[in-house]
Amino acid sequence: MKILLIIPAYNEQDNILKVCQTIEKYNEKSEQKVDYVVINDGSKDKTLEILQENKLNHINLINNLGIGGAVQTGYKYAYQNKYDIAIQFDGDGQHDINYVKDICEPILKGQADMCIGTRYLDKSKSEFQSTFMRRLGSNIISFFIKMTCHKKITDPTSGFRAGNKQVIKEFALDYPTEYPEPESTVCLLKSGYKVLEVPVSMNERTGGKSSIRLWKSVDYMIKVSLAIIIDSMNARKKVK
Repeated sequence: MKILLIIPAYNEQDNILKVCQTIEKYNEKSEQKVDYVVINDGSKDKTLEILQENKLNHINLINNLGIGGAVQTGYKYAYQNKYDIAIQFDGDGQHDINYVKDICEPILKGQADMCIGTRYLDKSKSEFQSTFMRRLGSNIISFFIKMTCHKKITDPTSGFRAGNKQVIKEFALDYPTEYPEPESTVCLLKSGYKVLEVPVSMNERTGGKSSIRLWKSVDYMIKVSLAIIIDSMNARKKVK
């Protein structure tokens, strides 16, 4: 069983080395080893320098493609190297490596094609619950996914997600760039893939700055909701 962690990184000089070291420590004690590839998305800080100096497995994107383009690069790498499972794993230290087993289990048992790690199914699992505006945004996006796909996704913007070989191939060929997590989830659900969630713990960012600002939250919610509706309508047309 080959498992790959896809780690998109943009200006993560304060976090990326610690994240990779955490993965290496996990492999020392885990029976199931995981590989990783860092996608340096045109960082302007010392992220690339740190990756090169420490000989960390990475792909360097000369231009910034955004989170969607960076993650798709990782899926292309996973597809070309015949990985069985690919896991999106943030480069800012928010995701807990110890939940890799939990997020892979439904896929290994054939219960899901994609499994999403959520902090909202079992709130006792994760002390860090994000800001009020982000929780509100997740609830609104979750409502539109339920309305269009008839499936409750509690943490639709979670970047901690695992996909099987079929999902890897789908995302390697086509992956949303504007609002990748919720849009790709809708695309999978509309295509008949099985998507499940499992409770995980997430950490608060310890260094660097998030790409999402408070003033962007309302605009983000509206645009994502519209994108979900459009994606759903396009999926219906394909079926017809």
